[in-house]
Amino acid sequence: MCPSRRARMPSAVMLLMVANLLWAGQGVAVKLLAGSMGPLATALLPLYCITIFGLGILSLRGEVAQKFRVAWRLRREFFLAGICGQLMAQVGMTLGVSWSTASNGAILSLLIPIFGALIAVWLLRERLSTLRVGALLLGLAGVFLLSPLHRTSGPGTRTHELAGNLLIAIGCFGSAFYNVYSKRLLEYFSGIDALFFSYLSTSVFSIPILFVLEPHCLRILVHLEMMQWAAFAYLAIFLYGVSMVLFLQALDTVDVVIASASLYLMPLFGVALAFGILREQLAPRTLLGSAVVLIATLILFQFDYAF
Repeated sequence: MCPSRRARMPSAVMLLMVANLLWAGQGVAVKLLAGSMGPLATALLPLYCITIFGLGILSLRGEVAQKFRVAWRLRREFFLAGICGQLMAQVGMTLGVSWSTASNGAILSLLIPIFGALIAVWLLRERLSTLRVGALLLGLAGVFLLSPLHRTSGPGTRTHELAGNLLIAIGCFGSAFYNVYSKRLLEYFSGIDALFFSYLSTSVFSIPILFVLEPHCLRILVHLEMMQWAAFAYLAIFLYGVSMVLFLQALDTVDVVIASASLYLMPLFGVALAFGILREQLAPRTLLGSAVVLIATLILFQFDYAF
């Protein structure tokens, strides 16, 4: 690693940790909105809000017409990032958590680093060294120790939860695809611009779907309570906005495989939030699993570029 890149590594690590902490709150926010809003509205309306906000930021930064022309030339890439990435990730995770549990969403997010590493090797030709494979497997074992998947009693409920877990896994694949594919877009755009145009493509594609499947989604907003509005604002500002900007900034310093491995921190944070806010029960192995996850992540950041 070049000296300048190594000097930026500590700040990249902090950016990734904060981003993972913000992502970990998604399951809690979705659970707080469950029953008041439909799962599609929960996933998409906050995204539309941050997209409109992003348009305002883009206008203030100038050269809007030029950026739109460049984005139009790359419309295929942005639609792939938006539809196969963001739309699949947010709808899959939101609908899945609403059918399953926030803890399950946190635990199953362990699939994101595995999917991300494989997609990065395929799309970006990043190396998959023995150290990286070992750290990924160690983190995988640590996340399994954090908590077993929640089991319910009724057979009908178990089937419903299984479908939710499958949707969460689909959302994890979408998230991994976006994390990798956005690295290619950063060659042409800043992190904020790449994020906005991928959100814009997601919005254009999904708005008709949302209003066909949940036609009364806007009326529901006036009936939200204060805590639910806070959850909605969290999804819009921190999940779709701040966390993604931090992650894309970190990608300028680290490879996608390493950034994906940092996502093992998200289950750790997610399980802690599910326990602290939603009072979901945890297994007694949580401390051991947390330590293993942290060790696996630190191994990658400390030793990866020495090999």
